[in-house]
Amino acid sequence: MNRYPVWKYAILVIALLVGVIYTLPNFFGEAPAVQVSSAKSTVKVDHAVLQKVESALNAASVKPDSLSLEGTSLRARFNTPDEQLKAKDVIQKALITDPSDPMYIVALNLVSRSPDWLTAIGARPMYLGLDLRGGVHFMLQVDMAAALTKKAESYAGDLRSSMRDKNIRHGGVNRDGNSVTIRARDEATLAAARNLITDQFPDLTTTSAPDGTGFKLVATIKPEALRKVQEQALKQNIVTLHNRINELGVAEPVIQQQGLDRIVVQLPGVQDTAKAKDILGRTATLEVRMVDESSEARAAEMGSGPVPFGAEKYLDRNGQAIIVQKQVTLTGENLTDAQPGFDSQTQEPTVNLTLDAKGSRIFKDVTRENVGKRMAIILFEKGKGEVVTAPVIRGEIGGGRVQISGRMTTQEANDTSLLLRAGSLAAPMEIIEEYTIGPTLGADNISRGIHSVVWGMVAIAAFMCVYYMLFGVFSTVALSVNVLLLLAILSMLQATLTLPGIAAMALALGVAIDSNVLINERIREELRAGASPQAAIHAGYENAWHTILDSNVTTLIAGLALLAFGSGVVRGFAVVHCIGILTSMFSAVFFSRGLVNLWYGGKKKLKSISIGQVWKPAEGDGHRSVANRSSNN
Repeated sequence: MNRYPVWKYAILVIALLVGVIYTLPNFFGEAPAVQVSSAKSTVKVDHAVLQKVESALNAASVKPDSLSLEGTSLRARFNTPDEQLKAKDVIQKALITDPSDPMYIVALNLVSRSPDWLTAIGARPMYLGLDLRGGVHFMLQVDMAAALTKKAESYAGDLRSSMRDKNIRHGGVNRDGNSVTIRARDEATLAAARNLITDQFPDLTTTSAPDGTGFKLVATIKPEALRKVQEQALKQNIVTLHNRINELGVAEPVIQQQGLDRIVVQLPGVQDTAKAKDILGRTATLEVRMVDESSEARAAEMGSGPVPFGAEKYLDRNGQAIIVQKQVTLTGENLTDAQPGFDSQTQEPTVNLTLDAKGSRIFKDVTRENVGKRMAIILFEKGKGEVVTAPVIRGEIGGGRVQISGRMTTQEANDTSLLLRAGSLAAPMEIIEEYTIGPTLGADNISRGIHSVVWGMVAIAAFMCVYYMLFGVFSTVALSVNVLLLLAILSMLQATLTLPGIAAMALALGVAIDSNVLINERIREELRAGASPQAAIHAGYENAWHTILDSNVTTLIAGLALLAFGSGVVRGFAVVHCIGILTSMFSAVFFSRGLVNLWYGGKKKLKSISIGQVWKPAEGDGHRSVANRSSNN
């Protein structure tokens, strides 16, 4: 009756092992480290940088515990803060040759001390939120109306250009909100304009109506295209923010979408709010200039002569000097899109640019007049320019679509298109929420949070053991397993633990122990009704399960509502709360019953169980008396 099959015990053992393994990284603490990240969006931290840092540290007799590439940054871990500070100075001297224009950011950081074998299987500690580690939080509102207006304005310009190329005479093309109005004098012009939009502008839908003596054709952006514009604007802004925040040297920045038009930026460890605002609001511009092909320019590129008059010197991503003319041909204002692709003939990776109407006309004229010459695309950030690419013009390019190719890998094509799209923000943003938390307050929050959970658990365990005796011990062990599984799942999900998350963890203890209280009281009721101990255990778990399921499901619904409609710290609370409910149902019912079955299930002639005092009606007089059903076996 009260026995688990072997496979159920196997599941419990596996759950325990997984819980222990994935919870372990949280107890190893953090080691002082030095992080190297890129200061410019065109500079990469790769194996060449790693070897350079390793050589510099060896020359200075500084031995790191580990040195590895993690994502887009390099991290060197050390034993003591003194070694960390010395290593930072050594790495800065090796990588930053020009302090006025640094290529890399060298920042102090803390990394997990978890053993390599744990990291190899994906066992990593939870991240700590701002309220536990300190830092800056921003909530940014993206002006989607401006993004849609910009897109509609681009369509209006493109329509004017296309209609002029097709020699379609119209009475005016104007933007009206998110639509474009075209005035036609007769039905033939109306039909020609409609056919043009159908053929060349699939994202527009048209409606027509009489307008005085003529006709009015209204081209409106389709709903799915509007959603795509909004999604791309939000994505481009997030990419731009990632590029800018690299300059701060933040180890684990949180940049994520919040709703349809908001971006949350959390910078753990950053205390300078003014600096963070400066980085977030930084603007980057794109310029297209012709490369100076004169002999004087060639000599200047080789370093054997001065830069010619009317030209400037810039470096490309490989550090090669390129002399370009001061006259700007195009700017990023004329670029509407940049996507990676492949050449249809050579199958080489390419970057496909889309220009607006004005940019298309200018680019067509420039390429027609400069066939065989090079054209440089320069990205300017904080007043400093860098050549992204400098391709050779093969022929006249019209239609507003430009293809950049030439010895690029697929990754380089993806990176270049991202750079060109993310050189500046796709839509304006406004900071609508900000706050700063100091590291001292964060450490104090961690201490208080851990103490609240630990002492709450100790108090619950003491009460349960006294009141329910051996069954209280089973409940306490199940409660410990609940905390273990909760920490393991949060670690596996790489969740960010915040102070509200710790509060939800403490709440999860109460929810979990409430289930065991229901089970124990149902067992007592069966004993009062005269059931045998084995029958009481079986009926207690079976009858309590439905009540436990109902109460936890209703609580879970409330948690899911917080998760769906909440934001910020509310979502942090909701995540831990929902996971805690699921783990409590597993530990309080299945795991605790496994312990009870293991202890009592093999005893066929069980006379009593240790579940505290059971109040039972006295025989004959209808009064209640006390029967102690404590087990002696």
